[in-house]
Amino acid sequence: MSLPILEFTASSNIDTWPLVILGVSVVWVVIGITKLKLHPFLTLMLAAILVGLMTGPLPELTTENKGLFHSRVQLDDTAGEPTSDLGKAVKWSLLGFGNTAGGIGLVVALAAIIGTCMMGSGAADRVVRSLMRVFGEKRAGIVLLLSGFLLSIPVFFDTVFFLLIPLARALALRTGKNYTMYVIAMAGAGAITHSMVPPTPGPLMIADGLKLDLGYAMMAGLVASILPAFLVLKMAAWFDAKYQIPMRDVAGTSKEELRKIVDKKDDELPPLFFSSLPIALPVVLISLVSILKLLMKTSDAGSFLQSEGYLSFFEYLSFFGNPNVAMSCAAGIAIWLLGKQLAREHRGPGGDFSKKLSSALEGPLGMAGVIILITGAGGAFGGMIRLAGVGDVIEGMAKEFNISYVLLAWLATAVVRIAQGSATVAMITGVGLMSAVIGDGSDLAYHPVYIFLAIGFGSITLSWMNDSGFWVVQRLSGFTEKETLKTWSVLLTAISLLGLVMILPASILLPMR
Repeated sequence: MSLPILEFTASSNIDTWPLVILGVSVVWVVIGITKLKLHPFLTLMLAAILVGLMTGPLPELTTENKGLFHSRVQLDDTAGEPTSDLGKAVKWSLLGFGNTAGGIGLVVALAAIIGTCMMGSGAADRVVRSLMRVFGEKRAGIVLLLSGFLLSIPVFFDTVFFLLIPLARALALRTGKNYTMYVIAMAGAGAITHSMVPPTPGPLMIADGLKLDLGYAMMAGLVASILPAFLVLKMAAWFDAKYQIPMRDVAGTSKEELRKIVDKKDDELPPLFFSSLPIALPVVLISLVSILKLLMKTSDAGSFLQSEGYLSFFEYLSFFGNPNVAMSCAAGIAIWLLGKQLAREHRGPGGDFSKKLSSALEGPLGMAGVIILITGAGGAFGGMIRLAGVGDVIEGMAKEFNISYVLLAWLATAVVRIAQGSATVAMITGVGLMSAVIGDGSDLAYHPVYIFLAIGFGSITLSWMNDSGFWVVQRLSGFTEKETLKTWSVLLTAISLLGLVMILPASILLPMR
């Protein structure tokens, strides 16, 4: 038996049942977390199973059918041992959980260690003091915004936030104000380039799917991101004045411990070079590998980038540029810095030092574990939403009502983003739909780069409780769920809408054909 999907009758009636499933599951997630006060992990896992039960007959969980979670197709429900509907819903949900948690687990844990160790050793405050001397206190928000904007081009947003949040916390302690502005400015800018500028994987896949020149896509993404970045800075300042969210304790670092670090003299803190390494090393390694890969793809067969000696070197560089390896190296440096600081403070028996170091690492690992659980559950929910056929409904409605392709690209991507949480998955879904609709783009009245931009901005829409980024921001910043919805979620929706308002008329007034 095949999965229930969108079917058109002779009169082109659309089966809206997948949208009903989406609506019911979203309502459950909101009520479960905000009203019933259930843990987000439990709420999202139950939502995933609920979607599976409402979807109807699911296929067996065979090796071939697992592709459904990545590229939804119709398959016969004949392979494998018969299983109850509830059993299938649970198995598919656990597959989505495992795929997501396995993909991000190590990086999240390592990044949590880096952040906590940088705070505990004083490395974060050393970097902040240097930035303050160069740019001044009044420009601190701009510094963090530019950091998030640039670092999220080659590195995943979650990783960038983990790396920069210690700087925002140390900066807020040093200035005694503007904590909300620092967090939102840094995170909002990172969210923009994560979805708009290659070689981040999502935009890279959009450009490839639409057969766009990569350099052209990068320039278009950067130009289109400038005005939204100004919006982020303005809204961050507005949120800071309106809500005045205090900086609260998070796992691994209390405000009292940070205050002791902030009050230290410069000669009691680690050197600037070593203090910045835990942030700079993974960024440089990951970025360098991403850039070199792009150059290798466009290079001629006889060029240096295709020579045997260079390819041998690139193998080693690729190993260290792997996000897991790069973050492991950075975590090792961060732990070493914290260990040196603890050794200075606890010159007594080694046992006391060892216990102190072990205790310092328990907090970030516990926090990372919670984030991994929540993120994995979000992945399970997103996978079941895809199985329910929401994407098919969107495609059918676009054809039925003759919607503008720029608007369709934004709308389809935004709906998938809201439904299942992941911006990258939303981009993959959006480009899959649009590449099938527009072909090579030769029949469009405007350049297909506008479709690229529409998909990117659509993927930024409304980060909420099924998005790993939402929980990373909420947990590491110390915001409550409600505060995160009122700031982070509102900000990303505003960015997405501004993007649509920019590109929709631009495709008409400046078609670039």
